[in-house]
Amino acid sequence: MPQWGPAEVRSLFVLLLCLAAAGCAGSRAPAEISPDQQYGHRYEGQAPDGRRTVSIDPAEGSEQFAYYPATVETVVIRPAPLPADEPNAATAVEALIKGAFPDGCLQLHSFAQERSGNIVDATLQMRRPHGAVCTSVFRPYRFYVTLEGQYAPGHYTLKLNGRAVPFEVRVAES
Repeated sequence: MPQWGPAEVRSLFVLLLCLAAAGCAGSRAPAEISPDQQYGHRYEGQAPDGRRTVSIDPAEGSEQFAYYPATVETVVIRPAPLPADEPNAATAVEALIKGAFPDGCLQLHSFAQERSGNIVDATLQMRRPHGAVCTSVFRPYRFYVTLEGQYAPGHYTLKLNGRAVPFEVRVAES
């Protein structure tokens, strides 16, 4: 077996660095975008992260409810892609809200939003029937909502239940 001296080790190291740099200088694959970040991508039923996709259904009957701010863990803002050749276009924006219901009776009740310039003030509420005996079970959820209006390229803030979530609408790179 041949012996490697300092010169040979140095030459091998330089060669490996050059090969690595050449690989980086070539064409790059687009950055991986998770399904949660892709506009329009939705999981129906249960998603791989264990969360069930929920919607807001109207209350049935004459049952009385108590209302609470929904528990929100994360918010992913997903603007629809803007074409590179239309820099002044506007687009729709969707929010993916992830949270959890702390018991078996709570469900989403309403989503209200009001936009003022680049700020969207929104409230997500949940409801529980008065007097209900509820199981103490943690139920993670996913909720998709399209923000009202169209959004031109720029910086915005969604204030959801008092929590600020900044986002940006960008023109697609050509």
